[in-house]
Amino acid sequence: MALLIENSCINCDMCEPECPNGAISYGLEIYEIETDLCTECVGHYDKPTCISVCPIDCIIVDPANTESQEQLWDKFVILHHQAP
Repeated sequence: MALLIENSCINCDMCEPECPNGAISYGLEIYEIETDLCTECVGHYDKPTCISVCPIDCIIVDPANTESQEQLWDKFVILHHQAP
């Protein structure tokens, strides 16, 4: 599963620096999470850090992009362990 930042985001800048995958960036109006880079912090932390630091709880599981724990691990390996 990838995460999704809802429209209620207040652009507080807390989530972007916390993402170990660089999946969060400022979009047209609010921060956005790039699905291909989001592992829900699998491989880094026990739970998603963006959710932990969000002061208004506007980051949710994206129902349009569901992935199993195994798929998230596979994505983590691809993102961080590619051969040079």
